[in-house]
Amino acid sequence: MRFYTANEDEIVEGKATDVYFLRTEKILREKGLANIKVKMEFHSHNLPKGYKWAIFSGLEEVLRVLEGKPVNVWALPEGTVFKSQEPLMIIEGKYADIATLETPLLGILRHYGSISTAAARIKRIVGDKTVLFFGLRALHPVLQPMADRAAYIGGLDGVSGVLSEKYLGLKPMGTMPHALIIVFGKHEEAWKAFDEVMPEDVPRIALVDTFYDEREESLMAARLLKEKLYGVRLDTPSSRRGSMLEIAREVRWTLDIHGFKHVKIFISGGINEENIKVLKEVADGFGVGTSIAFPKSIDISADVVEVFRNDKWEFIAKRGKLPGAKQLHVCPNHIDERKISLLSEEKEFTCSKCGSTLKPVMVKYIDQGKLVRKLPKLSDIRKYVLNQIFKLPEP
Repeated sequence: MRFYTANEDEIVEGKATDVYFLRTEKILREKGLANIKVKMEFHSHNLPKGYKWAIFSGLEEVLRVLEGKPVNVWALPEGTVFKSQEPLMIIEGKYADIATLETPLLGILRHYGSISTAAARIKRIVGDKTVLFFGLRALHPVLQPMADRAAYIGGLDGVSGVLSEKYLGLKPMGTMPHALIIVFGKHEEAWKAFDEVMPEDVPRIALVDTFYDEREESLMAARLLKEKLYGVRLDTPSSRRGSMLEIAREVRWTLDIHGFKHVKIFISGGINEENIKVLKEVADGFGVGTSIAFPKSIDISADVVEVFRNDKWEFIAKRGKLPGAKQLHVCPNHIDERKISLLSEEKEFTCSKCGSTLKPVMVKYIDQGKLVRKLPKLSDIRKYVLNQIFKLPEP
């Protein structure tokens, strides 16, 4: 028995790929075309229905694959908001050297971007309220640190994965499962044990929908832990008749009239964009899992857009795609003001709204295999995302 996962060496060496790329490389080498240089552009041709923007993430892992190889790489900074048809990354090098890397690079960018975008869309809805990522049980465990990283980049306030403290420096967050209460057999004993065993820096958030009504269990927990109780968590909206909003309102009202206004309400279980728009009226925070772990896919493509022939770069692309490696320009004040030019052009654009010069966003990260730009901290990428998404116009 074993785990059926590719290891890091197989990914970096281009072995985690589709067989047609291996065949392409073999043909090019045997026919004397191994030295043909290209510029390959990564972009999203179409975003999911209803999406006006997405988040570019996964760049650090992409650079890990490309570092040390005879290529030049330009890309948007990790965490950049992008729209359909905009360039995300450009690789310049011999196609025979990079053909087998297209599959893993696209896999990294598409998976990362899909999770980060789903997280960012939810964070934009809830604003300054807390959102934690609880989606690990929906994923293969080998992906846990990657998924936590992608969700955190998207702007979520915390993750539950234990391994994320080791790999990402993120202290895991979470409360308790129903199993703890069931094993104890009584709510009060489980809540009391949690309070006695857990360190003081762990918030006392009681799960309050195991046996009785949420309103009743919330009041039981508040009377037991009093000022120590930070919050209560309602976790089974999909298994209840009626409106989860009304249930949460009942809990809020009951806690308030009994003097427990300090106790916050957190909701988890089947949370998505639609119900979070309703529940944010009363909830102080959310635990979101599957809708972020299994989001709508951000479709990213990679296409050759320039070929070096006869001592010059030739603009070329398959039909339906725009030839030429491109640069993205964005206004620092009005994020919706965006223009595209050729990467090789020194072109300036002026914002029609504020008169500012649009900033070229695509920057060089790798020069002949060497990383030439310092990568930001994870927390800085998250701040960058939040700064952008709250500047986007309302739909």
